[in-house]
Amino acid sequence: MSSGTETVVAEPGVAEPRATVPARPRLVDNAVRFTSNIVGPLLFLRDILSCALAVPIAYFLYELLVGQRLVISVHLFAGTAMVGTFILLRASKDSYLQNLFTISERGDSAVFDALLAGLVATALVFLAGMVDGFSRGMSSLYLVVTVILLGASRPIFRGILNRLARREVIGQRIAFYGADADSIEAIRRVLGTSGLAHLRFVGFADDRPKIREIDAMPFLGGSEDLAGMARKGQVDQVLISVRNLPPERLHEIMDRLSSVCVDISLIPDQAVDLAPDYRVRLLGTLPVLTLWQRPWRDVSGLVKRLEDVVLSTIALILLSPIMLFTALLIRLTSAGPVLFVQPRVGFNNEVIQVYKFRSMYADLTDLVGHQTTTKSDPRITPVGRIIRRLSIDELPQLLNVFKGDMSMVGPRPHATHMRVGDLYYQEAVKGYAGRHRVKPGITGLAQVKGLRGEIRTMDRAKRRVELDQEYINRWSVGLDIWILLLTVRAVFLDSDAY
Repeated sequence: MSSGTETVVAEPGVAEPRATVPARPRLVDNAVRFTSNIVGPLLFLRDILSCALAVPIAYFLYELLVGQRLVISVHLFAGTAMVGTFILLRASKDSYLQNLFTISERGDSAVFDALLAGLVATALVFLAGMVDGFSRGMSSLYLVVTVILLGASRPIFRGILNRLARREVIGQRIAFYGADADSIEAIRRVLGTSGLAHLRFVGFADDRPKIREIDAMPFLGGSEDLAGMARKGQVDQVLISVRNLPPERLHEIMDRLSSVCVDISLIPDQAVDLAPDYRVRLLGTLPVLTLWQRPWRDVSGLVKRLEDVVLSTIALILLSPIMLFTALLIRLTSAGPVLFVQPRVGFNNEVIQVYKFRSMYADLTDLVGHQTTTKSDPRITPVGRIIRRLSIDELPQLLNVFKGDMSMVGPRPHATHMRVGDLYYQEAVKGYAGRHRVKPGITGLAQVKGLRGEIRTMDRAKRRVELDQEYINRWSVGLDIWILLLTVRAVFLDSDAY
């Protein structure tokens, strides 16, 4: 390969004119350069250093605070058991096989694993009959110091990785095969949002090029030129991004590149078109693009249901005086039933009957939700205005939660004919149906983020659905408790409730 002009190599049977190719950018060659797979071994080194450094620190603190003699053999056994268990837990989760992408996506569970390993080591000491020589103070100090070191090392470790990536000590030099500007731009955009500083796009190649430049990326030549760059260590990975690529041509390209040490990956058309709204999973040995996935299954589903039963039972007991008093006020101040039962869209897009205290005059209620409730709605009774402002009208939905139609926390159930402007909600907002993958809730993330009450604009409607999807993807018991606490605050401070 020369640094000036080159002749593009044509595939057999294809006439290809000679073309002048821009000089390739000079690529910095480090004396030592690693791919992002070095992250796993570096994580292992960090864990071992944290466990080792915790020994002298914990011993110093123990001598300073307690000053009693230790039975070294017992604590050597306990420490070995804890570190061994800790490393095994980490290895069982493939923590030491991570790269820069997976560590960004999965996070780091080292602190939790260390706490669990400490409990296991303590149990082993008791089972081994060494409890008489076991210092709980020393073991507690060691565990605390280890957890602190692991937690404190997280930002330091990330900073080191980012620095190594910027200096190209950790780097992945990527070349695209296929002169498809739209595909390459989409791929770069998706990879750019992943925060992977070690990726370097060196250019694109094609044996049948139609264009010579894509967004300032140089044309590298054909597959033979690409192989030559790989021999010189200028390319680490080739991404094949040719649309509607026949299998025969794919095998030809692979044959030309298979003689050199380079990673070769094929990006299907659908992966570009649907990005980033999917996850890659393995079904056996077959890679699949998972577009939707059941949010809560197996244990998660049982935990969510247990949470709903426990919290709704406690709430029904504690709030029953308020509910009885409200029912009495409604009965005495306006004609009609105490409860307003409205069909709404629930789990799996099925219609459920949602209970509310009636807050409107009985002859003016709207079962299907044609008319959105406004701030000065004349249909609302005086008592109804108060109970709506304090969200007391929603309390009968605790019965829905107890029955299993709803959850304490989840996307709010909408009336069957609810509209945004002139369109039904499901027609107006893309991805709206996805919120029905879980049971609706009495409150939700959107409600504590300031989106209670009337949906006045399309932007508010879209934002509410985005927050519903965010809740589904991030769900945890801790998040539910946090939303419930913020809901109590919003009841008194949110002016959008009426």
